Amino acid sequence: MGRRRDADRVVADVDTGRAELVPDVDRPGSWTLLLDGAPQSHVDLADPSHLEFEYVRRLAAALDLVAPAGAPLRVLHLGGGALTLPRYVQATRPGSTQRVSEVDGALVELVRRELPWPSDPRLRVRVADARATLTSSRDGAYDVIVADVFAGARTPAHLTSVEYAAEVARVLAPGGSYLANVADGPPLRHARAQVATVRTVLPRACLVGDAAVLRGRRYGNLVLVASRVEPPVPELTRRAAGDWFPGRVLAGPELDRFTGGAAVVHDADAVDSTPPPPGIFRSSVDPIG
Repeated sequence: MGRRRDADRVVADVDTGRAELVPDVDRPGSWTLLLDGAPQSHVDLADPSHLEFEYVRRLAAALDLVAPAGAPLRVLHLGGGALTLPRYVQATRPGSTQRVSEVDGALVELVRRELPWPSDPRLRVRVADARATLTSSRDGAYDVIVADVFAGARTPAHLTSVEYAAEVARVLAPGGSYLANVADGPPLRHARAQVATVRTVLPRACLVGDAAVLRGRRYGNLVLVASRVEPPVPELTRRAAGDWFPGRVLAGPELDRFTGGAAVVHDADAVDSTPPPPGIFRSSVDPIG
């Protein structure tokens, strides 16, 4: 693995591209991970409860609300990056059992060396493909599955199909929740199809995001929360409205209208998610959205 350090910035060739670890000039001890120029993670080593990226705060809000505060959870993270959410769960739900599936082994080693996470036998990081991890997991093994998987700033096709979603549903406990980062832009074909696809197996769902993204006016991140039981929509709505960058929650008839009869995606016709438009990363540390 090629690697160099420019002042405090660490640059390394990893399995999926060129990784950069960039210090946050405004928060000592905080770092942003970029892959081929696309921001992937932000971590505060001193305060793992600080979440810089908007969509990560929305994922964390769902994690906070799907079970009583502080109660340990069994969590599977599909996609690791710099382990922002696993660190958050460690801090906010001590005793949780977590498994992280990250396909890029060189990236895992880079993060382990440069941004080490607190030692915890309940937190296991494995180098593996996300869908292969699901296939090898037992029925009902997890209370929460978090999907935040990108290759070249796009979600791989094999993680967008109803066959994939069926594996997610199988591995979730009966009352478990699936949380997914869905990045898309106008006319939101990918996001609409993902909602329709996941709801075939986890029918109770809501979508959290910036109003402009939900209306199809710009590219950004949407957080899908899906389960066999009703998600905590009122609480999520309050959290989204009170965020640094206020967001909206679509559920019930609003979510039905958003989906708008989108076709369910199958393995045979799955494609990678919509690529971000050129120039969206205005600086080397701007997240999507």
